[in-house]
Amino acid sequence: MSLFLSRVYTKRRIIPYREAEKIMKKTLKDRVPQRAKNWYHLVQALVANLWFGFPSRKLKVIGVTGTNGKTTVTQLVSAVLEEAGYRVARASTIDFQVGDVHEVNATKYTTMSAWAVQKFLRRAIQAKCEYVVLETSSHALDQERVWGVRYRTAVITNVTREHLDYHHTMEEYARVKRRLFEQASIAVVNADMEHPENFLAPSNLTQRFTYSTSDPQANILAEQIVATEAGSTFTVDGVEFVLHLLGKFNVENALAAIAVGVSEGIPLPVIAGALKKIAGIPGRMEYIPNHRDLSIIIDYAVTPDSLEKLYELISHNKKSATNKIIAVFGACGERDRGKRPMMGEIVSSYADIVILTNEDPYREDPKRIIHEIAKGVKGKTLGKNYFRILDRHAAIVKALRLAQPGDTLVVTGKGAEETMAIGTKRIPWNDRRVIEGLL
Repeated sequence: MSLFLSRVYTKRRIIPYREAEKIMKKTLKDRVPQRAKNWYHLVQALVANLWFGFPSRKLKVIGVTGTNGKTTVTQLVSAVLEEAGYRVARASTIDFQVGDVHEVNATKYTTMSAWAVQKFLRRAIQAKCEYVVLETSSHALDQERVWGVRYRTAVITNVTREHLDYHHTMEEYARVKRRLFEQASIAVVNADMEHPENFLAPSNLTQRFTYSTSDPQANILAEQIVATEAGSTFTVDGVEFVLHLLGKFNVENALAAIAVGVSEGIPLPVIAGALKKIAGIPGRMEYIPNHRDLSIIIDYAVTPDSLEKLYELISHNKKSATNKIIAVFGACGERDRGKRPMMGEIVSSYADIVILTNEDPYREDPKRIIHEIAKGVKGKTLGKNYFRILDRHAAIVKALRLAQPGDTLVVTGKGAEETMAIGTKRIPWNDRRVIEGLL
C-alpha cells in the first residue's frame, strides 16, 4: 500500500504520498454510510470518556447551538461568567480558552472530535475551571461526538436553513439540535425563533428560560431598544445594557447570555458590566480601520438568513444614498447547494457591486459553485457592476480598486478563519490580514 501511495499517477503529475493518502482516506470515507461513521464516533466517544475519566461530570458545561450566532453567544456567555468571578474554559469556532490560555481554532471545526472534546474537558479540570462553554454543532450531536458530555445548560439561538446537504430536511435539522436539550438540565431558548416550544418540551429539563425582543411572556425581555452608531442600548427588568455590537440580532445574542447568567444566579448589573466591556467579536461584523474613508467589514455570514440580516443592517447604516455597497462572497463547497442561488439573490438585492469568488471549495469545482450562486444574482451586469473572480485575493483587490471614499466593502464567508480548504489542502488564509496587507 505504501509503495502504491508513494507513486499515484494522474495525467499531469505524480501525487506525493501524503496527498495520495488524504485522497484515498477521503474516498473511503465518502463510501461509508453515515450511520456506520456515527457508530465509529460513538465508540471513540466511549473510549475517550473512559480514558479521561468522564471529565464533564466535574464541570458545569454550557452548550450553545443554533444556525447563526453560536460563536458570538459563546463569547458573551464566557465574558459574563468571568465577570462573576468564575474560571472558564471555552471552545468555539474561532478560538479555544482554558483559564488564562487562549488559542486560535485553526481546525475549521465548530465542535472537535470526540477524543479532542474529552481531552479539552480534562484540560479544563486541570486548569481548575468551573465552567466550560462549548459551541455544539448539529453535526457533532448527530455524529455522537459529544456523547458522554453532561450538559448543565443548553442554549439555542435559532434554526434557519443550513446543512441540508447533511440533514436533508429542516425538520431533521431541528430534531438533531433538540438532542442537546434532551441531555441538559437547563434550557435557554429564543422565544422569537420558529417553534421554540419544541426545545422547551423535554421532560428532563428542570429549568426553562426564554428570551425575546418582543414577547412580553419571555423570562428575559429586552425593552426600550435603541440602535446607535456604536451598537445598541436596552433594558432588562429596569437594568440598562450598553452593547457595542451592531444589529438587533446581536441584541438577541446578548439576551441569550443574559439568560444564562440569570440561570446561574448572576445579578443583572454584573452581567451588564460584562457585556459593556466587549468591543467586538473577531470575524463577526468586524470593522477594519483604514485611511481611505471606507467602511470595510468582514463577517462569517454563510446562510441566507445571516446574509439578509447583515446586509439589511449595512444598508440602513450606510453614510448616504450615493455611497455604494460592494460585496465579496462565495459559498462553501460540498455543502448545501440549494442555498447558493438564495444567497446570490439576497446579496445582489442590497449590494451595488457584486463580486463572486472562492470561499472553501474543498474538492468541488469552484466554477460550479460560483455558477450556482450566480443563478440568483438579479439586476446586475457582468463586467460592469458584477464580477466573477475565482482568486479571493484578486477579488478583494478588485473591490478595493472600485471602492470610493464613503463606500462600504463587505467580505463574507470566512470571518476570522485562518485557512482556506482547497481540495485536500488547507491554505493559510485570513481575510483581515489580506485586506490590511493590501491597504
